[in-house]
Amino acid sequence: MLPNYFDEPVASRYDADSAEMFRPDVVDPAIDVLAELAREGRVLEFAIGTGRLALPLAARGLLVSGIELSAAMAEQLKAKPDAEHVDVTIGDMATTRVNGSFQLVYLVFNTINNLTTQEAQVECFRNAATHLDAGGAFVVEVGVPQLQRLPPGERFRVFTATPDRLGIDEYDVVTQGLVSHHHWVEDGRARSVSMPFRYVWPAELDLMARIAGMTLRSRWADWHRARFTSSSRSHVSVWVKD
Repeated sequence: MLPNYFDEPVASRYDADSAEMFRPDVVDPAIDVLAELAREGRVLEFAIGTGRLALPLAARGLLVSGIELSAAMAEQLKAKPDAEHVDVTIGDMATTRVNGSFQLVYLVFNTINNLTTQEAQVECFRNAATHLDAGGAFVVEVGVPQLQRLPPGERFRVFTATPDRLGIDEYDVVTQGLVSHHHWVEDGRARSVSMPFRYVWPAELDLMARIAGMTLRSRWADWHRARFTSSSRSHVSVWVKD
């Protein structure tokens, strides 16, 4: 089992700490794309979390299941209205299997990076393909590594700095390692969280898909399907099972 960095203290504050990701202008475009790709078939979310996308998809009438490593995150989902329409299996997204097959498997919000080895990321793609119907789609939303913004020899990049919040990414360009450090002040008290990731390049993801028997169909810069370019900071990629 993978390490769980989303235990009860993190899970209980997850929605509030990620409030900008729950805004309708962020959620709705993603739901539109995912619902279209699902084609009224069954849907599986890897790392379903507290149901940010799963619950709106279920509200569209789709049959949605999820895999989630953190039982505490799953409990937050279960406490929400209409959560009974979403089936959640506790386990890691690289190896856990659920019953049946799906038209759509998706993994969003940079969560592929939570798998901190290339081997685990490859297994995640294989797991997605195993769950998919022939012709089904695997969708990943993830940032593009911002190494162009990292001066030679430098390891640290500040990604947010406000009077009450400081965020610093620490890179290891040899291993493609990344530790994201978050420091903030709330109610007069300092809080800190550091979490390890493995950043991954679009072309590397395409190769992982090929290993798993999938082919790239689309790549956009965002959920609005903006064109992906050399200056894009993120991408939404769609691979189809051969």
